[in-house]
Amino acid sequence: MRKFKILFLIVLSFLGFSKTVNAQDWANLQKYQEANSTLPAPAIGENRVVFMGNSITEGWSIANPVFFEGKPYINRGISGQTTPQMLLRFRQDVIALQPKVVLILSGTNDIAGNTGPMTLQQIHYNILSMVELAEANGINPIICSVVPAFDYPWKPGMEPNVKIPELNGMLQKTAKQKGLIYLDYFGSMADERNGLPKALAEDGVHPTKKGYEIMEALAEKAIRKALKK
Repeated sequence: MRKFKILFLIVLSFLGFSKTVNAQDWANLQKYQEANSTLPAPAIGENRVVFMGNSITEGWSIANPVFFEGKPYINRGISGQTTPQMLLRFRQDVIALQPKVVLILSGTNDIAGNTGPMTLQQIHYNILSMVELAEANGINPIICSVVPAFDYPWKPGMEPNVKIPELNGMLQKTAKQKGLIYLDYFGSMADERNGLPKALAEDGVHPTKKGYEIMEALAEKAIRKALKK
């Protein structure tokens, strides 16, 4: 069943949309509305953390659910999403949940053109807007590097192996300028082609459990650092 769910997420990413997009819910605002409405406010002393992202984030809870169990970690990833979609739902899926920290992992689907052409600067600005929204609401944002990809099976020829490192350079520079934490998944996962080796991602894009285990160690370290700030 778990493998089926992962394959389903991958198919959604290949198509570049979710079923609600066709139902005039472009940002998929309704996906987490019910879950958000039943989520209690953080308890006193709770270090709530929201993981904001696309299928790489959404699939994390399927590939290795143990990482989230028993922790104040909330997964708000949606397969196939781009940064403008995430920006539209950032208030309801992050700010309204009152976390202390948010990990923002996005950009690869923009490069793939899932919702149309996007320049690297436009992607960067959308991520920066999410960062600024978090800061304005007392949430410590962690800027995550885009995970490596040599090519996209559903959209070949977009040169993510060239564009992702360039976008990551922009994100790292922004994090440094703003005194924020930059979480470098890319540096610990990329192979010599600036892609993901098969052991870390069978399709070259979506991490395997082994890939997520690398991400988890890096994420935990970044979260601990963010909570001390």
